[in-house]
Amino acid sequence: MSTLGAIGNFLWFILGGVLMGLGWWLAGLLAFISIVGIPWGKACFVIGQFAFFPFGKEAVSRKELSRQEDIGTGFLGLLGNIIWFIVAGLWLAIGHLLSAVACFVTIIGIPFGIQHLKLALIALAPIGMTIVDKEVAAVVRGENAQAAISNRRQDS
Repeated sequence: MSTLGAIGNFLWFILGGVLMGLGWWLAGLLAFISIVGIPWGKACFVIGQFAFFPFGKEAVSRKELSRQEDIGTGFLGLLGNIIWFIVAGLWLAIGHLLSAVACFVTIIGIPFGIQHLKLALIALAPIGMTIVDKEVAAVVRGENAQAAISNRRQDS
């Protein structure tokens, strides 16, 4: 991670990231207690990890990362994300969008607004996602693009 990313994460953490991450983790604990909420609880922990230190990180699909489907990236993950979106995801994303707008208005808060946008996106459909370094995400997306190009050439 770059020095700017480390400074951004430090400032983010002390200016509210710690509370945001702990809030997500508390929601995850409550979901785990309910038993039926375990998949959403796991998603809350992933988002909480991201909320603590979002600079230099990205959310990527586990399917995209491993090139294999698992329970969270298949049909059950889609169903879980639909339920999540209706019950909580849309509202959480709106909260992050409003926070992003408030950060963008201050000009100096633009980098924090961008992080809120990243959190809003993962809040919409977190099941089947994982958090990786930005560089890892770029490599994975590049490899997957190369594989898709190769498949298209073979089909032609």
